[in-house]
Amino acid sequence: MVRVDYAPWGINPPHTHPRATEILTVLEGSLQVGIVTSNPENHLISKVLEKGDVFVFPIGLVHYQRNVGYGNAVAIAALSSQNPGVINIDNAVFGSEPAIKTDILSKDFQVDESVSSLIQSKF
Repeated sequence: MVRVDYAPWGINPPHTHPRATEILTVLEGSLQVGIVTSNPENHLISKVLEKGDVFVFPIGLVHYQRNVGYGNAVAIAALSSQNPGVINIDNAVFGSEPAIKTDILSKDFQVDESVSSLIQSKF
């Protein structure tokens, strides 16, 4: 189990746990949570949770949390494995070592290679 403290409008960015399901309980504040279903739909399911609400993030699905309140928010998360793993989507795609070639990223994200290079430079 882990306690997560969120500053006003703070986020836990899109990530996945390849080896665990996560269950999140809101202790204080309001959190917007979201999961993206798997291919081919890639449908975003999003909901605002209040104190006492619980949400389950299934194993392997991309998910995030954002504090949508003006005060701090606090949640407790439990994972179904002692070794759940975590893959932050942005770090994995733009911060890998060695770097993914910009022509591959540009084709995938449908942007100019200079945009892919700029984003990679932030990581």
